[in-house]
Amino acid sequence: MQIIRDYQFVTPQNRGASVAIGNFDGVHLGHQSVIDLARSAAPDAPLGIMTFEPHPREYFAPNAPAFRLSSAETRAHRLAKLGVQKLYELPFNATLSSLTPEAFARDVIADGLGLTHVVVGADFCFGKGRTGTAEDLVAFGQKMGFGVTIAPLVQGGDGQVSSTSIRAALTDGRPRDAANMLGHWHRIDGPVIGGEQRGRDLGFPTANMSIDDLHQPKYGVYAVLVDVLDGPHQGSYFGAASIGTRPMFGENKANIETYLFDFSGDLYGHTLSVGLVDYLRSEQKFESLDALVSQMGRDCDQAREILSTL
Repeated sequence: MQIIRDYQFVTPQNRGASVAIGNFDGVHLGHQSVIDLARSAAPDAPLGIMTFEPHPREYFAPNAPAFRLSSAETRAHRLAKLGVQKLYELPFNATLSSLTPEAFARDVIADGLGLTHVVVGADFCFGKGRTGTAEDLVAFGQKMGFGVTIAPLVQGGDGQVSSTSIRAALTDGRPRDAANMLGHWHRIDGPVIGGEQRGRDLGFPTANMSIDDLHQPKYGVYAVLVDVLDGPHQGSYFGAASIGTRPMFGENKANIETYLFDFSGDLYGHTLSVGLVDYLRSEQKFESLDALVSQMGRDCDQAREILSTL
């Protein structure tokens, strides 16, 4: 998959794609249905995605709490798995945000990228002040020479599939409900960073990862599936992870600490992908380290039992 970050200087081989447009946060089932429509709308054209970095919501409210389900890197990795050939990851800045809907259609879609076809959700809005609608895009396409398909919103068992609904499920500690809307386990990806090595001293060495720029799931302990994405220990493992602020030790900066079952090795600096399967319990402050260690053992036993049924 090629990543193109400039719509003004595009090589001929990167033009003419059939593209789904959106933020694709989490790449959930609704997003996947839009991608499938782009694939079938122009089967002879390269399959593409147009998205924006930073997320427009981050651009307009940089100090708001983190809300993203996935980083740009995680999104790109999952889109590549879906067969996307061209990822137009356009810089969302003052220039792009100030374009009128017509200017966006002309300068970015038609003239800039020379797209053959675009697919958007029924609730798609674009252009300065989000004043352009999906129906407006259809009219611009007819005038400027690109096709437009409006995708219906995807419904799940509990209503509309959306990134907002997935965030709510994760906030409530319902990772399986989130997975049902995503079409895959919700994953937290990133490099393993240095920690206090308390887990090693307690007999449960953990791989620590930052969650600073992501929507934070309910704090507590989870049964998890772990993929080590690089290095000599590359592979898949079962594990248990704690998300939160480690109240036992007076910490206040949230992270995720993952214990890989039946694993021995150094993971510092390597990249992990941790899939949340089940929420086991909330964060607790124990009366003693012995009580904490005993509970960690029970957590691992419960996680093993759950994961063995997958």
